[in-house]
Amino acid sequence: MLEDHAKVIAVLKEAGEVIGRKKLQKVVYICKKLQLPFNEKYQFHFYGPYSEELTLRVEELCNLGLVTEVKESKGGYYQYKYTVTNEGSEFLSHFEFDMPELSECIPEINSQSSRFLELVSTILFFDRLTKTEVIEKVRTIKSKQNYSDTEIDQAYSFMEKLGC
Repeated sequence: MLEDHAKVIAVLKEAGEVIGRKKLQKVVYICKKLQLPFNEKYQFHFYGPYSEELTLRVEELCNLGLVTEVKESKGGYYQYKYTVTNEGSEFLSHFEFDMPELSECIPEINSQSSRFLELVSTILFFDRLTKTEVIEKVRTIKSKQNYSDTEIDQAYSFMEKLGC
């Protein structure tokens, strides 16, 4: 159980910081789809794949002082920034799990916008469908996002680059 907490800390430590709750959800989901050993269960939600388990785990990490959550006002909405504390780094040092892929993929994933990661994670959520069916699904359930053909092509290229 605590190992799952440590894995979330490992993601945040590798990222340096993750800006946005939605982005953190997508980063971990994409890592899971890359076959990294994350155990959170995901369901499809308004902004794509969402894990209540991950939300609770991050809340616990914040309450324990292992991760900081800074709430910033962005004129009309709030944005949350997550970083690992010194105590979190110390906690992480007690765990041994081998995820060298994390250092390869986290900087690349975290450098993308939340909007783009929402698209990528949505495509990955429906990966059992054909590409044509996935694109049709994205255009239907993400119609308000109005993703362009170029953005969808970029998402597929990004996934290929990551090895999804």
